[in-house]
Amino acid sequence: MKKSHLLSFVILFCSCTAVAQEIKVYKTFGGVRFERDTVVLSLNQVLDIVKENAEAYTEMKLAKKNNSAAGAIGFAGGLLIAIPLGTAIAGGNPEWGLAAGGVGLLLASIPFNRAFRDHTMHALDFYNKGKTSRLKPEFQFYGSGARLVIRF
Repeated sequence: MKKSHLLSFVILFCSCTAVAQEIKVYKTFGGVRFERDTVVLSLNQVLDIVKENAEAYTEMKLAKKNNSAAGAIGFAGGLLIAIPLGTAIAGGNPEWGLAAGGVGLLLASIPFNRAFRDHTMHALDFYNKGKTSRLKPEFQFYGSGARLVIRF
């Protein structure tokens, strides 16, 4: 009798974890971090995963374009700031106009970064909409033992 309970628990637990594999996104200072079942994913991996949902895939492609634009513009801005600073540290005559242009480019990359985060959040909302499981297993530990609670 006990083996059948254990077997049914294992089958139930495996089916719950197989269905509920949603992608979680965490906002960081410079962008976002993707996780699926405690595994950190890259942007390209997330793009491959969301191909099965057309709306999510379209949003992720827009997000990737905005991320590429923000990265290129931000890199150019950082480079234009670094050149005069390096010249000033070396004792030369720096071109502060380049640094001002670099600051302008950095500021111009902010809307692209924000659009990247917005499109990413929308894409993962579309993707995760159908991925949530109705069964929520929870392990609860208390002073004299442990128990498993399955909620609907």
